[in-house]
Amino acid sequence: MIIKNVALETVCGVTSTLPENTKPEFAFAGKSNVGKSSLINALMNRKALARTSAQPGKTQTINFYNINDELYYVDLPGYGYAKVSQAEKEKWGKMIENYLHKSPMLKCVFLLIDIRHEPSANDKMMYDWMVYNGFRPVIIATKLDKINRSQIQKHVKMLRTGLGMEKSDIILPFSALTKQGREEIWDLIEKIASGEMDNEDALETTEA
Repeated sequence: MIIKNVALETVCGVTSTLPENTKPEFAFAGKSNVGKSSLINALMNRKALARTSAQPGKTQTINFYNINDELYYVDLPGYGYAKVSQAEKEKWGKMIENYLHKSPMLKCVFLLIDIRHEPSANDKMMYDWMVYNGFRPVIIATKLDKINRSQIQKHVKMLRTGLGMEKSDIILPFSALTKQGREEIWDLIEKIASGEMDNEDALETTEA
C-alpha cells in the first residue's frame, strides 16, 4: 500500500456521536501498551501521528485516521490497564462496544496481542466477546522482534490455542521495530477495502 496522505480526522470521547463515514473502516483493539499506536504509525508510514507512550492507558478516545481519502484506521482505547478506575474501564468498554455495534462501515477488527506471552484474561475476554458478537478478529501478534525466529511458530500456536481460535482464523506476526509483517497487513486491508474479498474470504485464503 502506497501511503499518500493521512490525517487524524475525528476524535470521539465517551459522549461523542460516531462520525457518519462513507469509506471502509478497519479497527485496532488491544490491551494497553501492546504496541497499538506503534502499529498504526507503521501502517500510516508515519513516525508519530498516533501517540505512543511508555505509560499505558493513554488512548482514551476513539481516533479515526483518514488514509489516502480511501479508508479509515480506527484506534480504539486500550483495555486492561490496572491503574485505571473501574468506572473509567467501564466507560472505555462502552465506547468500544458502541463503536463495534453501530459503525456500518466497519470491515475488519484487528486484535493485538503480545506474541511473547500467553493471552491474558482480558485478551481472552475481548476475543470471546468479539466472536460472540459476530466478528472474526484478525490477530496481530506484536513485538515479534523480541523473540527468536525459531520461536515464532511455537508462539503463534500458543496464541491460537490460548484464544481457542479456529484453524482458518488469521494470526499475523508484526514488529514495530523492523516493520516485519506490515506488507501482509496492508495486503489484507487493501483486498477487503477494495471488495476483492470480504473478511470471510480473507480468513480462507490467508495463512498465519
